[in-house]
Amino acid sequence: NSKYTPSYVYLQEKGVLKERGDVLFDEMRHYRLCPRDCETDRLSGTRGDCRANGDLEISSASPHFGEERELVGSNGSGTVFFTNCSMECVFCINYEVSQMGHGRRYSIRNLANMMLLLQRHGCHNINLVSPTHYLPHILLALDRASANGLRIPVAYNTSGWEKTDMLEFLDGVVDIYLTDFKYADNEAAAKYSPGSGNYPEIAQKALLEMNRQVGVAHADPETGLINKGLMIRHLVMPENVARTDRVLRWIAANLPADTYVNIMSQYTPMHKALDFPEIARRITRSEYNNAVTIARNAGLTNLRLQMR
Repeated sequence: NSKYTPSYVYLQEKGVLKERGDVLFDEMRHYRLCPRDCETDRLSGTRGDCRANGDLEISSASPHFGEERELVGSNGSGTVFFTNCSMECVFCINYEVSQMGHGRRYSIRNLANMMLLLQRHGCHNINLVSPTHYLPHILLALDRASANGLRIPVAYNTSGWEKTDMLEFLDGVVDIYLTDFKYADNEAAAKYSPGSGNYPEIAQKALLEMNRQVGVAHADPETGLINKGLMIRHLVMPENVARTDRVLRWIAANLPADTYVNIMSQYTPMHKALDFPEIARRITRSEYNNAVTIARNAGLTNLRLQMR
């Protein structure tokens, strides 16, 4: 990473990070950072639909080795797991953190220090997991951390349910968009992530904006690490409920053919998934292989596969 200088460094030097963070902090008085637009006054302590308020709540921060190899490298991805989430997925494997709020309150200074500590540990990037509802805190922490020497790429690890006007605040801030494209079917989105029936349209617009900002993700030939670019994850679900075929064909039709796409096989019926018979099992090998065939036939050339 030594040859790569994240663009947030230049924004910090110009005062842009603090400026954007302050603007978004004020937005928390009538919250509209995520597509739920619940318009709660977070700064008064009211918790919104995602159960977050104006406090910064974090579950953990540590080197993580379970991400894509281009992020993990030899020393791990510096992962910050934020508490709460806007998606409410019935099958979430991290539901204790995302929906039950397991975590602790921290200050913006604490978050900046976490980032710097992860860098000192040798982590190759700062990986912000479920960050959307803490955007103001993140920008202000990055401003502080960059001023104190943070120089590794920032990965924005998101569900993909992101408003484009909020993503514009991240232009030049985020190096790597590590995003899900969960569903291409509105009914499935509403059923398995209650309240997100508009997920497909929102996610598609978000993907186009992310690609505009950071472009295609390519690994550094010397280190094997990705420092910049769009990385898409799609979790194959039983019975093709998420319409994997539409997801992959949309990517092929609307983004570069060499867009990084990780076709994930590890769906596990957790949390409330057993209440839905059609998703109360793991996927089969043929379901996964069918997804891979669709991706290849659609012309996608930069696939990461998890053969089971």
